[in-house]
Parts: sequence; C-alpha cells; structure tokens
Amino acid sequence: MKEVVVRIPPSPTGNLHIGTARTALFNFLFAKQNNGKVILRMEDTDKERSTKEFEEDIKIGLEWLSITHDEFYRQSERDEIYKKHLQDLINSGNAYISKETEGDRDEVIRFKNPNKEIKFNDLARGEISFDTTELGNFVIAKSIEEPLYHLAVVVDDFLMGITHVIRGEDGISNTPRQILIQEALGAPRPIYVHLPLILGPDRSKLSKRHGAKGVMEYKKEGYLPEAFLNFLAFLGWNPGGENEIFTLDELTESFDIEKIQKGGAIYNEEKLRWFNREHLKKMTLEEKKEYIKPILPQLDEVHERALPIIFERIETFGDLAEAFKEGEFSYLNDEIEYDARLLLWKKDPDVSTTSKRLENVKEILEKETWPMNAVVARESVWKYAEEEGKGEILWPLRVALSGKERSPDPFVLIEILGKDISMKRIGDALTKLKGND
Repeated sequence: MKEVVVRIPPSPTGNLHIGTARTALFNFLFAKQNNGKVILRMEDTDKERSTKEFEEDIKIGLEWLSITHDEFYRQSERDEIYKKHLQDLINSGNAYISKETEGDRDEVIRFKNPNKEIKFNDLARGEISFDTTELGNFVIAKSIEEPLYHLAVVVDDFLMGITHVIRGEDGISNTPRQILIQEALGAPRPIYVHLPLILGPDRSKLSKRHGAKGVMEYKKEGYLPEAFLNFLAFLGWNPGGENEIFTLDELTESFDIEKIQKGGAIYNEEKLRWFNREHLKKMTLEEKKEYIKPILPQLDEVHERALPIIFERIETFGDLAEAFKEGEFSYLNDEIEYDARLLLWKKDPDVSTTSKRLENVKEILEKETWPMNAVVARESVWKYAEEEGKGEILWPLRVALSGKERSPDPFVLIEILGKDISMKRIGDALTKLKGND
C-alpha cells in the first residue's frame, strides 16, 4: 500500500479555531493510524491578511493539542514553483491570459474549462458528481507571479504526494475546480473525505455567538488538551459503543474514517465541560498540582488536604481560579471573617446555649487523637449531636470552621484544617459569641 500522506493546511488569516483544529485532528489520526506522514502547510497566498502572529497562534495551538507534523511549508515561499506550473498550463493551452479589468489590473489568468462532468468518490459521502460547465473559465492567478488558492493547492498536493484530502464539507464545491487542474497537470487524484460542518445548538453554522472561540482561549479557560481533543474527535465521528473517554493514543487506535457522520456536528460547551471533568478525574494528584501552581503558587498542607474537595467542585481549572477569586474556598485562608450572628442556628438562636454547645464540642475534639480524618471526627461528635440536635451542633461548628453558610461538612473541614487551626477557629467563635452576649 502506498504511504498515506495528509496535509493540515490552515490559512494564517486568523487564530486557530475549532473547525480547523477538528480537521487537523482527523488528518493526524488517520495518518498515524496508517503509519503515514503529516504535512503542515500554511496557505498564506492571501498576503494582505496573513500574519506571522496568526501563524504562530496556529502552531502553538496544534502543539498544545499534541497534533504534530513531519514536514512544514509556507505557500508564500513557493512562488517560483507555482510560476513554473502556471506557465506549463498556459503553454499546454489549459490556461490563458485574459485581458480584462480586475481591480487595479487589466489582465488575469483563467483556466480553460473543458466543460465536463466530474465524479469522485468521497469516503464519508459516497459518489459525488458535478457538471463543471457552470464554473466557466475560472481565474487561477492574478498574474504569472500571483497564483490563487486553487492552483497553489493542487500544485502542492501533487508535489507533496498527498494521498488523502480530509477537510470540511464547505470544501466540496472546490473539488471540481481542483480535479480539473489536476488532470491538466497530469497529477494523480487524491482520495477525498469531507467532514460534516460544526453547527451551533440552533443548527446554524458555528460562530462566536454560540460561544465558539480560538483554541488558545480554551487553554486560557483551563481546559485540558486531552479533554479538548476528545471533544473534537466526537464532533462528527463516533466509534460506537458506550465509552466516550479516549486518550490520543486510544483515539488513534480506534479511529475509523468510514464512521465519519454525514450530518452536522453540534457544538455543545456543556459536553466539552463534561469531557474535561472526566479527564480531570483521571489525573494524578501530582499532575493536578502542576496545573494549579499559577492559581495557588504557595500550596501548603491545608490546601493539599483540600484538593480532593476542590476538584469535586470544578470542571475546569478556570472554574478553580474563579472559585478562589469569588471566595468559595476562603476557609482555607489563614484568617476568616464573618458576623457572630451567623453562628446561631435558626431554630435555636440563643447565644449562651450556642456557646455552651461549641465549648462541649471543643472539649470532645481535644480529647481525640490527632491528626483526625473526617470519619473519626464524625464518630466523636455524632452522639452529642443526636442528643442536642444535629442542626444545633453542626451549624455553629461549620460556621466556626469556615466562616460560611455553605462549605464542606464540618468533619471534612476538621480533617483539612488540622488540630491547631480547627481548635483556634472554634476558640475564636466562642470569643465572638461572648462579645454578643
């Protein structure tokens, strides 16, 4: 079998977006599954809109997703190659210089259309046919020095030995023009695979109004590259079965190009968040620590003990940053602030009774062996809580330890905070209550 060669051909006229990333992934999976080659080709013939900044964003985004390549090219550096093949087309009578006004120029180069029916087999969609007559003699260059997209793509695919063109279905309309140019150049026809468009929840073409954004924005928001890749793979493809959580290696092994769906793929950020949460669960504690260093550069023992609780409550590392910013985990701070009245249980808001109960809890806990986990803490206090009333005991204990109405249960807090902090906070609560007698 001939070596599989695919190309990832982004245009550096904007940042790497989700559609380009999905197409890049499918090309990468297919090539790696077949021990083939991946060519990254910057299609920057639009020199006015193409920038190095966009090119760099695309390369960094693909690197973040571990979508690697074997060769790299820029079309802007291949003008002499296109010029030669353009001249060959003119010499053979397959193209001609047309004297006409086109912007600020008075001639363009057109392809001489043989006006024939074109048929090709698409691995995802079956046989597709076009009557090329309606295309007319289409423009392939502004001048002998300025090739346009269709010519450059065909020449590059030919010279780079591209065997499979895997791209979005919006590229279907380009295929008949490109096949005509291939035939005129004597180039072999690659196998085509057109992927379904990515649609918003309203089934219109995906756009920013649906929440879509540049790939690197997802990184900034705290998504894992493994989760984002997993999400991309399921936009228009499904391996069958119930399992949806795949690593890149597992995707490479499972990918089947013939299982690409014909219908549009629906973008759903809630599903992306679900993928991210599932991949978070698979991370080791040490891996999570590396990710949270920018958020919690000083990871003390209290924060380390709190990590299981923290990760239960987030779906992305962006959620974590936001939660700390909003004070959701302020009970991990050295000092906590709250109003003494918050300590009073709504069904029994008596200060002296609350103080007595907290004092008794403090005495019970001080007699226990520390460090203490949540199970032992619960067992030590539970009998007293059942005697006095669970709310009457657990509410002021929770507030004393966290300073908040909503937090992990007080026994978990005891395990996280440890003896010194827990006892100090209960003591501080008692002092607050005495000041409100």
